[in-house]
Amino acid sequence: MSTHAVPTPSRLTLYLDLIRWNRPAGWLLLLWPTLSALWMAADGFPGWHLLAVFVLGTILMRSAGCCVNDVADQEFDRHVKRTAQRPITRGAMGTREALLVGAALALLAFFLVLTTNAPTIALSFPALAIAIAYPWAKRLVSMPQAVLGVAFSFGIPMAFSAVLGGSDWHLAAIADAVPWHAWALLISNLFWVLAYDTEYAMVDRDDDIRIGIKTSALTLGRFDVIGVTAFYLLHLASWAAIGLYLGLGAWFLAGIAAALAQVAWHWGLIRHRTREGCFKAFRINHWLGFAVFAGTVVDLALR
Repeated sequence: MSTHAVPTPSRLTLYLDLIRWNRPAGWLLLLWPTLSALWMAADGFPGWHLLAVFVLGTILMRSAGCCVNDVADQEFDRHVKRTAQRPITRGAMGTREALLVGAALALLAFFLVLTTNAPTIALSFPALAIAIAYPWAKRLVSMPQAVLGVAFSFGIPMAFSAVLGGSDWHLAAIADAVPWHAWALLISNLFWVLAYDTEYAMVDRDDDIRIGIKTSALTLGRFDVIGVTAFYLLHLASWAAIGLYLGLGAWFLAGIAAALAQVAWHWGLIRHRTREGCFKAFRINHWLGFAVFAGTVVDLALR
């Protein structure tokens, strides 16, 4: 009786698997609030150069973050059904190789940042540090999703600095390039990250209890569904208030309303706490961000 060997995946296939290339929802979650901030900062279309920098930079940094996350979590991932077949966890790729891939992707993103201005370049360093720190926060912080929220939202002040910044490197110049409402948008977006990443954590609740990871789903306990809904509402209410302060109007609010309708949909998906429902809620979250972005673009275009 003949046997057939299982074909070994190519390095490219492994790299694409490592960076979750077949799951674009991850980088879309970063992209929409960043682009919304870019349009707000520019008071309209920001130009093709900055659009390309932030779209490509977002994809590259999310991919680099996957590499670091998988290295940090490999011992945990082998005990979770959903993550047990990741390249590092199943032994198809070594830690050093994964880190080199991540470093190369981060370096490419930094080259893009170098085409902007001094304040944006300066902000890229704390952005990178927070992104690297997040995977280890799950061992120390009761709600590590808050750390992820800062990491996933740092494109917002960078978008403002890219539009408003100049060539000076001193702290005052950086402060001038990032107005207070940019930081307020970062905090607002943090609540959205808390909402969708808590949904994600609800999927792995049983596994996380067993292996000892700290997550917002475990911290919130039986108030997880209420907490997720409250995070969504805080995000949309604060984002709407900031947008109105910046002079956005009816079309922007229509985007907020479309996002609010999706919150009701999400509540229906997660209220029974099934793995399937919670994971679907997480996967479709990028449509909420897109609704807000679309409303912002249309509103500014029709002024």
